[in-house]
Amino acid sequence: MTQSGSNNNSMLGVDIGGTKVAVGLVDRDGHILSQGRKPMRANGTAEAALHAVTDAIDALMSSSAGRVQSIGICAPGPLDPKAGVILNPPNVPCWRNFPLVEKVASLYHLPVKLDNDADAAALAETRWGAAHGYHYVFYTAVGTGIGTGFVLDGSIYHGRTGSAAEGGHVSIDYRGPLCRCGKRGCIEILAAGPAIGARARTKLSAATSHSSILDLAKGDIAAITSEMVGQAYAAGDPLAREVLQETSELLTVWLGNIVDLFDPDVLVMGGGVAAMLKPFLDGIKNRLPSWCVNPRASEIPLVMAHYGADAGIAGGAALCTEDPA
Repeated sequence: MTQSGSNNNSMLGVDIGGTKVAVGLVDRDGHILSQGRKPMRANGTAEAALHAVTDAIDALMSSSAGRVQSIGICAPGPLDPKAGVILNPPNVPCWRNFPLVEKVASLYHLPVKLDNDADAAALAETRWGAAHGYHYVFYTAVGTGIGTGFVLDGSIYHGRTGSAAEGGHVSIDYRGPLCRCGKRGCIEILAAGPAIGARARTKLSAATSHSSILDLAKGDIAAITSEMVGQAYAAGDPLAREVLQETSELLTVWLGNIVDLFDPDVLVMGGGVAAMLKPFLDGIKNRLPSWCVNPRASEIPLVMAHYGADAGIAGGAALCTEDPA
């Protein structure tokens, strides 16, 4: 990524996951000037997990003295962005009602903001990325799960309690498979990475012709993943194409609901599975009007996210650009 010529008044974006803490120094134009990562200690004590975060921050701050004006954190949800509290994230089980903002602010004596990764990434794409210049932004990260965020007139839409924008758990089939959230037929259980792998395994179990997906899995159907499906598709495998085509059709139905509910002026897709589905984006956009009652659905751009794997760092920094709640 191109670096900005000015390092003054920069922001520190922090992306906390179950296994890593990524940090980056970001300027006011959204350029990531430097970055690093450290292991996350998610299964020990709450303080050990906090130390993992501060270790990552300290490593970057040591070379950025005097330049960091604020810290923005993307953390696992559920969380309360207004209170700055991590509630009960399944992938960081040691944090329960943990006042992360208060802890970090007391250590660094800087303004600190907190939000979940998809909301923050949506804001970064609006400030500096693929949704720059749009007012009603819908963002989705399609990967191991499906996260979503809404930015309305430049601000994240949190809803009454901070729990808005759980778009990955919108059901499109009430008789469908049971999602981890307890509902049936959520788009996450139907179209995220694990679902793609499962769909490929089911098809291969009944297939009468050879697929290169099986070669990638070394003959073990149970070992097939979405990444293998993507590799096979890139090599021209017909069954892999069929799996991804079906996935894109499910996403089209879901996005039709999103368009009818929110009437966004841009749809942004990020995440590893979204990158795999990039060749299918035109098809999704072309079919979208047939799944909408919105008569102007065809006018809505469907675009790939700008930040890719750096979405969490950019998203954390983007939180620092919002007015205080």
